[in-house]
Amino acid sequence: MKKIWKGIFGVLICGFLTGCGVTTTPEIIMPDQPMVSSVDTEQKVTTDSKMEDSTQVTSAEKKDTQQEYTIYLITMDLSDSYWKSIDNGCIDAATQLGNIRYKWTGPDTHDDAQQSACIDAAVADGANAILIAANSAEGINDSLRKAADAGCKIVYVDSAASYDCVTALSTDNVAAGRTAGETMKSVLQEQGITSGTIGIMGVTVDTASCVAREQGFREAFEGTAFTLSDTVYMQDNTENVKNAVAEGISQEYIGFFGTNEGTTAAVGTALQEEGTQSIVIGFDTSDTVLEMVSDGIIYATMKQNPEVMGRDGLKIAVQALEGTYTDTNTKTDTGVTVITQDAM
Repeated sequence: MKKIWKGIFGVLICGFLTGCGVTTTPEIIMPDQPMVSSVDTEQKVTTDSKMEDSTQVTSAEKKDTQQEYTIYLITMDLSDSYWKSIDNGCIDAATQLGNIRYKWTGPDTHDDAQQSACIDAAVADGANAILIAANSAEGINDSLRKAADAGCKIVYVDSAASYDCVTALSTDNVAAGRTAGETMKSVLQEQGITSGTIGIMGVTVDTASCVAREQGFREAFEGTAFTLSDTVYMQDNTENVKNAVAEGISQEYIGFFGTNEGTTAAVGTALQEEGTQSIVIGFDTSDTVLEMVSDGIIYATMKQNPEVMGRDGLKIAVQALEGTYTDTNTKTDTGVTVITQDAM
């Protein structure tokens, strides 16, 4: 009879996981005193068919009174190294605490239905808390509501949905976008450029973090003689950005702004393929983006702090589960640093 029930449960889990991406080689208010595990920890890696390389379990010979928590990180996709940095922060916190069963998963592409499936699967697997970079403000709220009703604590990292949470750790994206805009204005002034068109590259129309960065960037140019183009959305297809850059070059655009790692790298690659140069301001610090900054293809990129989001977010989730963190809907700006060739 036990075997029958195990089989039925396995079928249910597989059903929940349909549409939730398979990992191959994946990507907030801190308490006054950091939480430290009272026991030594021994890391073990589990192999789950849906989260093979992104599943990290930390366990130990814990006191009988110390409860083990299952905590999931769910990102927008599994391809950007930025998400891996958040994962690294989560692994660091889980290792420190020692009583965490931790898993990272996400959809194959930016899709509300697929990310909702990941949330549902996490709840079915017994998740006590979910750290999530929301794909959109509204599209995953039904699944988040079901998770909360099941007793799951919700912590947003990088990008928040509109549903209630314990806390949201992210860059103040409007302020960061404004910093990117001021950086662009500064280099244009240095080069004696006082007017012209700047191309704007977004991710999707619903990616709240990138939309906010674009808002801040545009605000920085209010009242100037510069023109900002309509936003071109990559939509998980770098060709959309490459085509927009080629079109912009033909129309003598003076610069381009990429709102995340993927768009920034795509702009740089397009310029290389076109055999030309432009002023590019971007976001995030993958190896590819940093190499382009070092080579002078990209003028500057905004460095976020994703590991802080993951590490502090997981610790706060545990505090909420233990009842020592009782605030709700708090926000923390984890900040940005401007990285240029001279600063490397």
